[in-house]
Amino acid sequence: MEIFSFAFYILVILIITVSIRLLIGPTIPDRVVAFDTINTLVVLSMIILGIVYRSVIYIDVAIVYAMLSYISILYIAKYIGDKND
Repeated sequence: MEIFSFAFYILVILIITVSIRLLIGPTIPDRVVAFDTINTLVVLSMIILGIVYRSVIYIDVAIVYAMLSYISILYIAKYIGDKND
């Protein structure tokens, strides 16, 4: 169980680190990539919490969150692509 706690803490540190890139990213695509990375790390955190607490609901929420994250990133990419044309 300790290994999962350690992994969760590492993921939190990574989320904070990537949040800095999200805030100071020099270009919009850098910020979009940082946002996508944060979403991926949040999904991993939810899966680890589901393993630690032995609860399937965390896994279900992680799947839905990943799908919504994917759709939002596609929408943002389309918006940026249309903006550049």
